[in-house]
Amino acid sequence: MAWGRKKGGARKEPLFGLPAALADLRLSPDDRVPGGGDDKPAKSKRRSDDSSSEKPRASRSGSKRRSKSRGIRVGRLFYWTAVLGLWAGIAVIGVVVWVGAHLPPIQSLEIPKRPPTIQIVGLDGSVLAQRGEMAGANVALKDLPPYLPKAFIAIEDRRFYSHYGVDPVGILRAAVTNILHRGVSQGGSTLTQQLAKNLFLTQERTMQRKLQEAELALWLERKHSKNELLELYLNRVYFGSGAYGVEAAAQRYFGKSAKNVTVAEAAMLAGLVKSPSRLAPNRNPEGAEQRAQVVLAAMADAKFITEAQAKASMGQPSINVKPAGAGTVNYVADWIGEVLDDLVGQIDQDIVVQTTIDPKLQGVAEASIIDELAAKSVKFNVSQGALVAMTPDGAVRAMVGGRNYSESQYNRAVTAKRQPGSAFKPFVYLTAVESGLTPDTIRQDAPLDIKGWKPENYTHEYFGSVTLTQALAMSLNTVAVRLGLEVGPKSVVRTAHRLGISSKLEANTSIALGTSEVSVIELVGAYAPFANGGLGVSPHVVTKIRTSTGKVLYDRPADQLGQVIEPRYVAMMNSMMRETLISGTARKAEIPGWTAAGKTGTSQDYRDAWFIGYTANLVTGVWLGNDDNSPTKKATGGGLPVEVWSHFMKAAHQGVPVAALPNSQASWGPSNLMQISSQISPPQATVGRAPPPPMPAPSAGGYRPPPPTRASAPPNPNARPEPAAGLDGWLVDRLFGGR
Repeated sequence: MAWGRKKGGARKEPLFGLPAALADLRLSPDDRVPGGGDDKPAKSKRRSDDSSSEKPRASRSGSKRRSKSRGIRVGRLFYWTAVLGLWAGIAVIGVVVWVGAHLPPIQSLEIPKRPPTIQIVGLDGSVLAQRGEMAGANVALKDLPPYLPKAFIAIEDRRFYSHYGVDPVGILRAAVTNILHRGVSQGGSTLTQQLAKNLFLTQERTMQRKLQEAELALWLERKHSKNELLELYLNRVYFGSGAYGVEAAAQRYFGKSAKNVTVAEAAMLAGLVKSPSRLAPNRNPEGAEQRAQVVLAAMADAKFITEAQAKASMGQPSINVKPAGAGTVNYVADWIGEVLDDLVGQIDQDIVVQTTIDPKLQGVAEASIIDELAAKSVKFNVSQGALVAMTPDGAVRAMVGGRNYSESQYNRAVTAKRQPGSAFKPFVYLTAVESGLTPDTIRQDAPLDIKGWKPENYTHEYFGSVTLTQALAMSLNTVAVRLGLEVGPKSVVRTAHRLGISSKLEANTSIALGTSEVSVIELVGAYAPFANGGLGVSPHVVTKIRTSTGKVLYDRPADQLGQVIEPRYVAMMNSMMRETLISGTARKAEIPGWTAAGKTGTSQDYRDAWFIGYTANLVTGVWLGNDDNSPTKKATGGGLPVEVWSHFMKAAHQGVPVAALPNSQASWGPSNLMQISSQISPPQATVGRAPPPPMPAPSAGGYRPPPPTRASAPPNPNARPEPAAGLDGWLVDRLFGGR
């Protein structure tokens, strides 16, 4: 039982007194006051009875509440829109202020001057090269054919005359187009914005630059009229290939003034602005033509031209482009650029530099070097070459600083310095004759030992007693060293510097063999006194510099170096060096009808091959070798350089009146090396050879040396000297009856 009660419910405690009396007190519904708020049954009844009347009232109340809710939401939307708009406006103003703070003060902005252009013209007035930006003369808008500026408006900024520098419609249209094409296929910049970028900003693609561009465009529109802006744009925009402005571009691509371009040519020029480097007609004619057709279609769509004109103009541009940037004349242009500052100071305006360069000879020189290297560079392991040709008064007519300017701009004719080898020996021999020796003076060709140094001839063979003429023509090393010791190395250095060598020369015993390095141009210039009668010269290429308006800034004065070699010594040297070409190491060097002289040179281990030769008309030097100073495969001065020299000089002397070398006529001594060689070699060496022509009578004042003394037989009469293509120092085999 106890378990059952416990399970039936919780224990109730007994109550006593008032709580006990009230415990069973309960109020029934009848005990309540009628209409009381707690009369639930009555309330239920009223709700039931009045249900029909309560429903419409509730519906109207809900509608009011929904209306009120919507009103609140719209109000809030307007509120937050206003707030966000206010903050956006503040942000825009802040950005504008920030961008403007990074611009130069608007009041100080001016249209910048166009960078100066340096135009380099040749001896005949033709343009050889340009340095700086190629900018044509400014062309007035009224002087251009009307379809030219309209071509730019049609393709770049159709609403140019209706916006204020920035075109929101154009920006929106470009944005939609780019989204549809999923990439940048159309730009929203106006012509004014493009002008602002070209005048004041860089080409970087950043948001800051675009904002600066927009601000500057608005400033330009406020300061200039539409036609002024369009004219400025046409004269400043870049068209590729270094051409800035429509005039320069028309000259570059069509060989005519912008005033004379056709509709098709105007369309091609307008099409280049999109991507001048990629669409330049001289690099991508097909791409330029396709873009021009797009421009023609845009012009027709804008009613600037008719459909018939557009169709008739397609495929019409006649591109007249000269290759630029790769020709060897650019070596000349670079050299000129290096000396301009010394001649006229800082350049702040367009200038024209008149030069001594002959365009025809420059072309021949370039072809001579390139063709020879193309044919034999692999066989002889020769990768580079240089050539300098100048008149006897030092005016450079042609210069080649390397085989390909586009691959290497290093000027081997002016900047590079290499050992001249035996090409330096004329300075040794000149010092000797100035000290009292003559071309017929006898010296010994025999082994030498100078404190352990043993200079040798090419074949390690010697000829005993020889004349100076023979020794120079055969390039005998031992005789040159003996002469150098006899007159003193310092005297040889002084002679070389007097004639025009400017490089530092070491006054040591080996100087006689050309061990000090020199440049091609200074060595050629030092040979010039032999060709002009002994006058010192300064190699030069600039004769006059003037502004584009004609004002002369520089006019080269005449050289004041005076006589550096006495005429009688010039006569001796010319006689000796003539033999080098007649029967010596440069026998392949010949110019029909002309008297020429010169000297070959080959440095140690065949690293450098030279030939410097001259007539009364031109002095030309050729160097061949490798930039890394690596040995060639036995390339010698009497081989490749002589071939290049002969090819160039033959072309250069065509149609030129023949002239003799100054003071070269003399009746003394053997008429050529054939007679000298017969004195020191077996008589049968000259069998079957035609007798040499007699030398002309001496000119007035010509030196008459005493009759030559017959040389004694050499220790080895059957020794073979160097062949014609070998290291200079030896005569060819057939001179001695071999071939």
